[in-house]
Amino acid sequence: MSVLAKVDDWPVDTVAVGVTDAEDTLDRHGPTDRPFPLASVTKLLTAMGTLVAVQDGLVHLDEPAGPDGSTVRHLLAHASGMPPSEGGPSSPVGKRRVYSTPAYEVLGDLVADRVGLPFAEHVDLEVCRPLGMTATRITGSPGRDGGGSVDDLLALGRELLAPTILDDELFAEATTPVFPDLSGVLPGFGRQDPNPWGLGFEIRGEKSPHWTGSRNSPATFGHFGQSGSFLWVDPDAGLACAELGDRAFDEWAAQAWPPLSDAVLETHA
Repeated sequence: MSVLAKVDDWPVDTVAVGVTDAEDTLDRHGPTDRPFPLASVTKLLTAMGTLVAVQDGLVHLDEPAGPDGSTVRHLLAHASGMPPSEGGPSSPVGKRRVYSTPAYEVLGDLVADRVGLPFAEHVDLEVCRPLGMTATRITGSPGRDGGGSVDDLLALGRELLAPTILDDELFAEATTPVFPDLSGVLPGFGRQDPNPWGLGFEIRGEKSPHWTGSRNSPATFGHFGQSGSFLWVDPDAGLACAELGDRAFDEWAAQAWPPLSDAVLETHA
């Protein structure tokens, strides 16, 4: 029996999960071709779309964007001081890791202006189509309003294991901690000191508790969403794992996800 069948015991009506290496899907379980809400996993698409614009010279990581003193780099790394949600309290730029959906909306507007296309169309053209992610779309906020399938997230995972869209130098920068000493709250898992983040990618580091497993390397990066969604990429193991379902994130996910990740790594690494 597939190790992924463990999800059948979760308190979720419908769940899809898969694991891939850099070349092909190794295992899948559930309706992996069915679109589900991505919630904040959408930020991975927005980060990729922004980084493509950076690579093309249309946007620069250190140009001003967002609050006074903030840059594109700050926005991507949740270091701009912008609030977690619209109307929330702000913080000084570069002092704390404040996870911010509005920051990604600022990025979407900036990139759309520079490329001359609606941001969702830009991401579709530059990220989704090249990777064959035919079920994936951004339908509203670049920080939370995407939809897609596990099969599509596995395609993104393969890209992140063996990049073709971004050059090696930019990709390495994106998946290395930015402003590495910053502390802050990892939503759902409490304050982390430090709370490492790359250019759009949450980096596991030594965070505890965490939504990935104890077997995941500190270099693991990815994102999870409040829709009960995640994609992690462990470059040391050469694996990526994605999950989508129809129950929102709460304590069930915090308890269920790490053992699944450990089982995947034990089986496939």
